[in-house]
Amino acid sequence: MTLSVEALLEGEHEALTRVAVEKALSGDIGALGLCLDRIAPPRKDAPIRFNLSAVRSAADAVKASTDVIAAVADGVLTPAEAARIMALLTQHRLLIETADLEERVSDLELRFG
Repeated sequence: MTLSVEALLEGEHEALTRVAVEKALSGDIGALGLCLDRIAPPRKDAPIRFNLSAVRSAADAVKASTDVIAAVADGVLTPAEAARIMALLTQHRLLIETADLEERVSDLELRFG
C-alpha cells in the first residue's frame, strides 16, 4: 500500500468495516464474501493421513522417507505434499543428529574431562 493510500485510510478502518458488514447483512454478495474471508479464510493446507514409520534416529528418517515415496507411488500423497513432508523429515533428522552429537560430546567430556 502506498503512503498516500495509507494516509487516506488512516482513522477510517472502523467505519469501512462497519459499512462492509452492513452491506453483507443486507445481502451484498461481494461484501458477504469479503467478510466471510476475514472470519474464516480459505485453508492453505490440510491434514494428510498416511502411514509413516516412527522417526527416532537418522536411520528411521530413511525408512520414513521410503514410506513417503511409496505413498506418492500409490497415489496417497501428491508430489507437493511429499516434498513438504520430506522437508519436515530432513529438519527432524538434523535435530536428531544434533542431539546425538551433543550427547556424545558430553559423554566424552565426562570420560576424558
